[in-house]
Amino acid sequence: MDLMMADLKALEAYVSYFYYQSKKWSKPLPEAYDAEEVADYFSHRPHVVALRLLEVFSSFASAAIRIRMAGLKKSLRPGSSKDIDENLSQYNFGMVLKETMLSLGPTFIKVGQSLSTRPDIIGPEISKALSELHDQIPPFPRPLAMKIIEEELDSPIGSFFSYISEEPVAAASFGQVYRGCTLNGSDVAVKVQRPNLRHVVVRDVYILRLGLGLLQKIAKRKSDPRLYADELGKGLVGELDYTLEAANASQFLDAHSHFSFMQVPKVFQHLTRKRALTMEWMAGESSTDLLSITKSSSIKHGSKYLERQKVDAKRRLLDLVNKGVEASLTQLLETGILHADPHPGNLRYTASGRIGFLDFGLLCRMEKKHQFAMLASIVHIVNGDWSSLLQALTEMDVVRPGTNIRRVTMDLEDALGEVELKDGIPDIKFSRVLGKIWSVALKYHFRMPPYYTLVLRSLASLEGLAVAADPSFKTFEAAYPFVVRKLLTENSAETRKILHSVVLNRKKEFRWERLALFMRVGATRKSLQLVEASSGETSLDNLPSRTDGVFDVAYLLLRLLPSKDGVVLRRLIMTADGASLVRAAVSKEAKAFRFQLCKIIADILYQRMVKALGQLVPASQYSYKLRLAGGHQNTELHPSARLSTSSTVYDYQSLLRDRRLKLILSKILNSARKEPALMLRFYWVSFVTFIAASALAFHRLLISLSAAYIGPASFIPKRFAISA
Repeated sequence: MDLMMADLKALEAYVSYFYYQSKKWSKPLPEAYDAEEVADYFSHRPHVVALRLLEVFSSFASAAIRIRMAGLKKSLRPGSSKDIDENLSQYNFGMVLKETMLSLGPTFIKVGQSLSTRPDIIGPEISKALSELHDQIPPFPRPLAMKIIEEELDSPIGSFFSYISEEPVAAASFGQVYRGCTLNGSDVAVKVQRPNLRHVVVRDVYILRLGLGLLQKIAKRKSDPRLYADELGKGLVGELDYTLEAANASQFLDAHSHFSFMQVPKVFQHLTRKRALTMEWMAGESSTDLLSITKSSSIKHGSKYLERQKVDAKRRLLDLVNKGVEASLTQLLETGILHADPHPGNLRYTASGRIGFLDFGLLCRMEKKHQFAMLASIVHIVNGDWSSLLQALTEMDVVRPGTNIRRVTMDLEDALGEVELKDGIPDIKFSRVLGKIWSVALKYHFRMPPYYTLVLRSLASLEGLAVAADPSFKTFEAAYPFVVRKLLTENSAETRKILHSVVLNRKKEFRWERLALFMRVGATRKSLQLVEASSGETSLDNLPSRTDGVFDVAYLLLRLLPSKDGVVLRRLIMTADGASLVRAAVSKEAKAFRFQLCKIIADILYQRMVKALGQLVPASQYSYKLRLAGGHQNTELHPSARLSTSSTVYDYQSLLRDRRLKLILSKILNSARKEPALMLRFYWVSFVTFIAASALAFHRLLISLSAAYIGPASFIPKRFAISA
């Protein structure tokens, strides 16, 4: 009886065990990615993992054989250029890799697309081959797509759509897009997910995780590389839920709707489910279409129309790139919400000249401290301040604790020290700078936060597009004006700290050349839109970039200082050492500034002279307010060049009445009085400037009086018409 009871208990245990195992076998794949749950799911399905491993191994083995055979054929081919052969070999390798990725399915296609945007890592030729993965993905059958839509909406297609295109307008790694029209006449894009995608993606991520775990044991690394697979898994599985993408798109639209150069499609929430997404149709040209036009044969049979079409396409492409750079920096430094898949296929150039964004499966969100650290890093790269750059990278959690900062700084100086500057901006491709920084990062095992990688990848990708159309394009030149505007107009402790570190040295001595660079870059690229139109003042768009080859810094400074947005500049001057400001003002480098200041003083003296003379100078010969715009127009003394346009005038008298500017000047002079020799030189320079301005004002007054009472003198030689 005891033996029988023991056998019954054992049988009960076996039954319980098999019941438990059967429950595990029937357990569904988790909706959200969790490494432990995924491992538990596939540990009970070893045959699924084994078959996929065999498929992956055979695909890459076949690719390796094809690459090897191509190499043997190349070695047997005599008399070919080594450089051409190398580029061709790299491109063929990329093509084989692209075909392998296509054959292995959505997960590998997604990885290939990410690699295609990193020419700094894989090389330009391989990147060019893999970039075809954005456009050459085969679609799945339409009946299957329509079935998925009906299952998700739980209703026939005709209940919501009056029309859906027969063929998809685009096919991506995770889904494909049809153009449609709702019953109320709205043009929409309907995105449908590929069938059975979740199982395929999670399985491939699990296999990648196993491989990275094996690599950790072989390489005996302290850090766990499986975390990269987990991050990838969370991101890819998140992209499979289109309701999350819809929420991302709405959040991105809310954050960037007030930026007029950006366009984001709105979501039709009632037509959106986990595997079907309906958004507003965005009409526009893709960057690849524009690039193909610019690269096409420009003249066929002597057609000038095709040449004009090519030039116009190049202009639109470069405008798209410039707006793309500004959009990337806006997301990075203003909103902190970044589009996480910024490859060219997700950008559109609309008829209104705006940049449109597509595909919001992933968004990256930044902390405020990381935004300011990123802003500082861009400034320090431009200024070649590598120790400060490392400090900014440390604040971004890029540099690991315990890293030898001095050695890293020396390596950065060796890698980037030879960069040439043009007008104060690095005259070098962004991708090259990125490659050098990346090599140092790999050497010292830097951490690469998602936002950092995304922004660098986005800017490098945009530069690649622009350089294909215009080899002289520089990302730094396009991006730096945005940084300047941020620093000169945002009155926060963080931006002031960055600006002070650039314009002031450790002794708080003013560095005039740095501020002049900031102002020049800001105005030449029209980035300093500072003064509100409601004040009746001229937009800074009217400021010319140069006068006789020298930038009108004085005009811009005097325009900015009394304005609402000049608070940052006023604080900067109050913080700086007064003696250093005076020293900078009387230096040889400030000669152009003093010349511009002389013209402004002459304008003020001329106004007062005319006011004192009263009726002697007719109103038609004088306008009380003179335009503050710099350039040749203001300095011409002939009456035909008078500045009488009421919409573009500036009242100099307001400068003299501004108490804030008087306080700043008083503070500077009080600080400089400690150095008598410097003050003596300052008084002499001021005296010479005032005498020159007085002479200029008297000359202008004489011209006005002669024009009023004697008549305009004409220096144009007389011409006589002799009849036949």
